[in-house]
Amino acid sequence: MGVLMSRRQTVERVQKVSLAVSAFKDGLREQPSTRRRAEAGTARQGTLEQEVQEGEEEALAGPSQPEESSASKAAWERLRDGRGVEPEEFERANRFTPPAFIRPKRELHDDEPPDISLEQREQILNDEMCEICEVWTAESLFPCRICHRVYHDGCLRRMGYLQKDSAVEVTETAHTETGWSCYYCDNLNLLLTEEEMYSLMETLRNCKIIPGVCLTLDDFLHYKHQVHKQQFERTMPEAQEEQAALQFNALDPDKKGHIEWQDFLCHESIQLLQKIRPQNALLRLLTPKERERARAAFLALDQDNDGFIGEGECRQARHTWFRKHQKEMLSCNVSISHVGPISEGSPASSRNSKSPEKILPATKPEETRTIDWPGFLRENVAYILAARPNSAALHLQPLA
Repeated sequence: MGVLMSRRQTVERVQKVSLAVSAFKDGLREQPSTRRRAEAGTARQGTLEQEVQEGEEEALAGPSQPEESSASKAAWERLRDGRGVEPEEFERANRFTPPAFIRPKRELHDDEPPDISLEQREQILNDEMCEICEVWTAESLFPCRICHRVYHDGCLRRMGYLQKDSAVEVTETAHTETGWSCYYCDNLNLLLTEEEMYSLMETLRNCKIIPGVCLTLDDFLHYKHQVHKQQFERTMPEAQEEQAALQFNALDPDKKGHIEWQDFLCHESIQLLQKIRPQNALLRLLTPKERERARAAFLALDQDNDGFIGEGECRQARHTWFRKHQKEMLSCNVSISHVGPISEGSPASSRNSKSPEKILPATKPEETRTIDWPGFLRENVAYILAARPNSAALHLQPLA
């Protein structure tokens, strides 16, 4: 308990300092506007008519305008800090202080190809103590399926990261093949650097996207059209519009008619990573657990053990990264969550393969191009990263 209290006190002290610095910065921002207002008042020697006119303008502006601007500012600040939308209905009493997210920085060697061997397996070790309270309690710790961190469900609740249905999800899936992503890995937006995040925020501002608001199909397509026109200075082709509509359906698996803000943010984050960073830099984002699952997927596809697979098999693997949310697969004893294609003899294969002709014609004409292990990783890395969130949404719809 001593470790827990000291950590909480340290975090609270840092938070108080951050609040003081923010208040000081806000005061500096307000000073120039106040000074300009005073200088303007002395220059024109204020007349009665001007005072009346200013009063009328303030009345027309309405009392709610400052509140809306402050709420909007707070939403953009949460987005910048990687917190997404912080629910305001949380009970603040008896809660841990959420951690400060530190965005990654690009290194000089990031664009160089990483050494990820197919033969050399990696030992997967989880932490022994809870990431939040730093206390070890054996079997009651819930591991993240992406990184090495482990958590108590009680600590997650007191942090505000575990509520209602999500609590059931953690307890039911954390120790299964499906797995559960912690709040670090669940948010793809945290993979962006500060510069990349500001670029995304600028795009969202220009397209009039409000943080925290759900998007309908019309909103999503309008946004995609605007982004395409800003980037290429021409109208988006009809084929790309159809692909955007398919992506919307993938982000709305429950057919609610809208996509959640967090799913939209994750989708845009992985899209930006694909545009800005080379594939070698994306490969460096993979964790040991993800690399091991990729190895298992490739070895399952490489039936003759020659180190190569067909292009159709590689494309087939892209769809399997997102199978972790199909509830009917939880009872299977095979590793189908996000490891790779299912073998033909597995119980899941006989249940989910609708017709054999869907696989054979698709793979035959594509067997002309073979793909080795490094190529398999490069072509699938974006889909592996996009499969991190716990949401059932497909944040990067694989092309047909």
